[in-house]
Amino acid sequence: MAQESPRNSAAEIPVTSNGEVDDTHEHGFNRDLKRSLPSGLGLSETQITSHGFDGTKEGVIEAGAYQGGQKTQTKSGPVILADEIKNPAMEKLELVRKWSLNTYKCTRQIISEKLGRGSRTVDLELEAQIDILRDNKKKYENILRLAQTLSTQLFQMVHTQRQLGDAFADLSLKSLELHEEFGYNADTQKLLAKNGETLLGAINFFIASVNTLVNKTIEDTLMTVKQYETARIEYDAYRTDLEELNLGPRDANTLPKIEQSQHLFQAHKEKYDKMRNDVSIKLKFLEENKVKVLHNQLVLFHNAIAAYFAGNQKQLEQTLKQFHIKLKTPGVDAPSWLEEQ
Repeated sequence: MAQESPRNSAAEIPVTSNGEVDDTHEHGFNRDLKRSLPSGLGLSETQITSHGFDGTKEGVIEAGAYQGGQKTQTKSGPVILADEIKNPAMEKLELVRKWSLNTYKCTRQIISEKLGRGSRTVDLELEAQIDILRDNKKKYENILRLAQTLSTQLFQMVHTQRQLGDAFADLSLKSLELHEEFGYNADTQKLLAKNGETLLGAINFFIASVNTLVNKTIEDTLMTVKQYETARIEYDAYRTDLEELNLGPRDANTLPKIEQSQHLFQAHKEKYDKMRNDVSIKLKFLEENKVKVLHNQLVLFHNAIAAYFAGNQKQLEQTLKQFHIKLKTPGVDAPSWLEEQ
């Protein structure tokens, strides 16, 4: 019996019934090769593709990144970064940082001025007008307090005179012997109470007008003055910073700081100039308004007081008509909002 010659497994090509090459053996070979590779080395997946066994072509090995048994293709190209979304917390933090820096500079400027080490910008004419305004405000407040005290005392006196007149009138009806005497005194006290109410209306009108002038008009101007003073301190603080930087060396590190300081200085200078102009305008209009208001009120106060103590009832009433003052009738309450509709 002849011995069979050994056959090379690579020369065996299985053929199907249709005459086509059966590649199941090839796929099994690829699967066995993958299993034989070490699994912990982080190697890329290796795929072996056979293009035939005609002796002129070789197997092609394709390598790709291994991720869970799937081949992932990485694409290269320009990276586009989305615009950074503004964070409200970061914006608030930036505002706090700027506020803290500005507060520090202004505080340092104020301390330097009080210690006599720092220089300050002074507008002599404007500062004099502001000092006069503040002094006048104190004096007007004193007049206002005294006028309110007079009004309170006059109200008490008028109330007492009215009660005294009622008491005299009651006794006039009950005392036949002193009927006329009690009657004269009752009429006199009632007339004094009536004239006192008229004078009280004039004084209260004077108080209301002066109160509006002092606590609204003058106070509004002084608020603008405070804003002007704050702007002046900020202007001097940034001016001092710029002067200190200009005295130092100029190099690549300091030039950007000098430019930024110059920009901030210019911005605060414009703000200071604007506030100074606003204060000058308000002081001018305040002076004109103050003269007009106080002129009318002082004439009213004088004429009312003179007519009251002279016993000139007609002159007293004419004074109130001249300034369009309406008196509230005693014992009559103001109409409700339903009645006004």
